[in-house]
Amino acid sequence: MAIRGADIGDLTTVRRRSRHGVRVTPLAARSLRSLNGQVATPSYDRSQVRPGVVHLGVGGFHRSHQAMYLDRLMSRGEALDWGICGVGVLPADRTMAEVMAEQDCLYTLVVRNPDGSEDARVIGSIVEYLFAPDDPEAVVARMADPATRVVSLTVTEGGYNASAVTGEFDGSHPGVVHDLQPGAALRTSFGLVVEALVRRRERGIAPFTVVSCDNIPHNGDLARSSYAAFAGLRDPELGEWVRREVPFPNSMVDRITPATTDADRADVAERFGVEDRWPVVCEPWTQWVLEDTFSCGRPPLEDAGVQLVDDVVPYELMKLRLLNAGHQVLAQTGRLAGLRYVHEASGDELFRRLLQGYLDEEATPTLAPVPGIDLDAYKADLVGRFASPAIADTLDRICAEASDRIPQFLLPVLRANLASGEEIKRSVAVLAAWARSAEGVDDDGRPVELTDSRAEALADRARSSDPLAFVADRELFGDLVDDDRFTTAYRGTLESLRTRGVRATLEHLA
Repeated sequence: MAIRGADIGDLTTVRRRSRHGVRVTPLAARSLRSLNGQVATPSYDRSQVRPGVVHLGVGGFHRSHQAMYLDRLMSRGEALDWGICGVGVLPADRTMAEVMAEQDCLYTLVVRNPDGSEDARVIGSIVEYLFAPDDPEAVVARMADPATRVVSLTVTEGGYNASAVTGEFDGSHPGVVHDLQPGAALRTSFGLVVEALVRRRERGIAPFTVVSCDNIPHNGDLARSSYAAFAGLRDPELGEWVRREVPFPNSMVDRITPATTDADRADVAERFGVEDRWPVVCEPWTQWVLEDTFSCGRPPLEDAGVQLVDDVVPYELMKLRLLNAGHQVLAQTGRLAGLRYVHEASGDELFRRLLQGYLDEEATPTLAPVPGIDLDAYKADLVGRFASPAIADTLDRICAEASDRIPQFLLPVLRANLASGEEIKRSVAVLAAWARSAEGVDDDGRPVELTDSRAEALADRARSSDPLAFVADRELFGDLVDDDRFTTAYRGTLESLRTRGVRATLEHLA
């Protein structure tokens, strides 16, 4: 349920000249004019930018995506009243708060192109950062302010406190129970957002729009369900009001953004002469499709390349079932073979064939036509994006929190194909590979780390003498274990992975 802490490694600060003799300048508002000419800097006066958006869960993706789009608008002289106030909700976000304070909320966005070239710009659209554990009242006050018209979220797939199978909100979660106590120092996004909505309602201020930017089917609908459920636990009538009056548009977001590493920080210093404690690296591709449903206005996002639509569902299903599930296809199987990076798996002919077969024969048949999108071209672009070595995205990152991701990305494809009698073998192989890696070693006996909120339970089930124990977890897999076609395929694939290894198993699948 909790928002995952922002992604960061060792924040050792680079303070030196680069080996090429480039002066390394600490990033801050006062130093923008001193930066290397290779780095684009905000062309607008940041002192004129006022917060209109509050964003909960500031990590790499938000800074490569939504903040970048608003920076584009500001560079055009637009949306200066739509600056971003970032909010850290978890105690683990303290480091981000420190970096934001030190760097005046500035950071370097580095776009890594497939040919190895890089483009860097300093993003200035975030103009304030609040750390909720220290001062939850300041966060509530900022959201209750009439100037705040949008509250956006990147709280991860698991951040909505809802069952992956039933969608039901977990009212027994300790953070939820705490935030429901009168006068509690609020700890969760639910408590903070709902309290701000209550104050606006009491003062006659229209509710802000809540925009989920997480990779979840019907993310706006899920956000409405979760926040209204929390509000309903405070007061049933309040819950109905949130459900009825607060807009929660659905959205589809896309940009591959690996976690920042020390090597990235050193690269920014070496190439661009910028000492940035938390730069962001990403691929060139970016897409944002958003339902045009807002209560208090919105920035002119279409001017920055955002697609405003009446119905985002076809776009979100395309992305979740092709890109996000495709990532799982490569990652869950590839790390059993000892591969480390997405581009390594995508460049390996066997795993590339697995991916292409999944995309064409299992995922695509479950998709309706997507307005304005050529699916064959989209898939070709997708395979090319995965194959780019410039991004160096790790399989471990993709596999992290799979218990939140796989039920959202892959299981809908599997269920649809079971219902229609279509192909399922590659989807089954991904689940079996997940179970195999949860046993703790790859095919060569190297340790496989399971980074997951359910890691202990997953490992226990994976090591059970019952070959179906892993997929018998109904909280994750629902009634899949009751389907004979699925269980027959799963048993055989898991046994093959255990006795023959992943490469021989995939050769047999081809």
